[in-house]
Amino acid sequence: MLLFLLSSSTVGAKSTIEPCSGTESCPALLGYKLDADLKVSEVAALFQTDLLPLLAANAIDASLPGVEQSILPAGLFLRVPASCACSGGIRRSVSTRYTVRPADTLASIAASVFSGLASAEQIRDANGIQDPAALDPGRTLLIPLPCTCFNSTDNFLPAVYLSYVVRAADTLPAIAVRYSTTVTDLMNVNAMGSPSVLVGDILAVPLPACPSMFPRYASDYGLIVANGTYTITAGHCVECSCGPGNLNLYCSPASLSTSCSSMQCSNSNLMIGNFTSQQTSAGCNITSCNYAGFVNGSIVTKLTTSLQPQCPGEHQFPPVIPPPTTVVHESLVAPSPSPSPSPSPVQTGGGGGAHLTPKTSVPGTLALPGASAASSPAGSASQAVCVIPLSYISAVVFPLVLAYFF
Repeated sequence: MLLFLLSSSTVGAKSTIEPCSGTESCPALLGYKLDADLKVSEVAALFQTDLLPLLAANAIDASLPGVEQSILPAGLFLRVPASCACSGGIRRSVSTRYTVRPADTLASIAASVFSGLASAEQIRDANGIQDPAALDPGRTLLIPLPCTCFNSTDNFLPAVYLSYVVRAADTLPAIAVRYSTTVTDLMNVNAMGSPSVLVGDILAVPLPACPSMFPRYASDYGLIVANGTYTITAGHCVECSCGPGNLNLYCSPASLSTSCSSMQCSNSNLMIGNFTSQQTSAGCNITSCNYAGFVNGSIVTKLTTSLQPQCPGEHQFPPVIPPPTTVVHESLVAPSPSPSPSPSPVQTGGGGGAHLTPKTSVPGTLALPGASAASSPAGSASQAVCVIPLSYISAVVFPLVLAYFF
């Protein structure tokens, strides 16, 4: 697929553009650095995105009382979820509108309000503005925001693309380390002839992700979740997470006050996110109840069975955090996790514990995930049939880059 670079208002700065045709969109992320202190609700309103997806994309605990009124500090970096559409033959997000305030200019809207994600020229062209000096307060502007899809893959592996604005002191090697990729990959994705970047450049950064396999007729067809984050789907009824350690999408009931259709698998007492396991001489028989999409306002479930060499141990969820109140510049990765306690041989429950929206908000109860418990050997008590949440699937834990650390 052809790529080209488009100059922006910053002298010499460029943005990666993906040509397209058709009407299909994809999930994408916008890298947004706050220019001033803003409430969580103000950020959501600025980009016309729902509050819960914004919190989920940044693994912020949505269950905390008054989380929408939490004040986020200037300089904080957030991932803003966006629908990347095909508009005018190129990929971009065109769902954001902005109401002009007194003293606004196209340059200040581009640089300060939207943190360089759009240029003054792009805003002018998108709105047919003849005289930028005559910008009337109260006028509503379309803000075209950069995004890419690339078939939601990177080197044939699932990926979500983050639109990243290069800042002072950024280098391509540092950006590659921050997002667990390589300079070569970033250069290939962005069709760069050299690894040099300029302040204001907008790069498409591939993030490893967990894809879904929902049917085309599902309203959340194409759902994909970046590693280390969450998303909310099915009318706020289902929460899906990705990682850390593996790229298998895990979905369970969300702990939200909403009316939801049944999440129980047919011909089973299992709910979405639950499974049964039985160790045998041939391996571990696993029956699981999985989320299979949102169709005509109803949650679709799928009961599956499989035989695996060993029964699973404890699954590691991406850690959730309270709304950040300070900006940490020094650390690029989270602290090393401590081991988690082993699960009981028999566990019962409904949805596997929606970690983004836990029923408790006691500080410290949502610690960084630790190493998974070892699988039980053959001949142990795990040979008995047990019903445990799918949240107890073992994973290899790697350090997780938290969005608010940079």
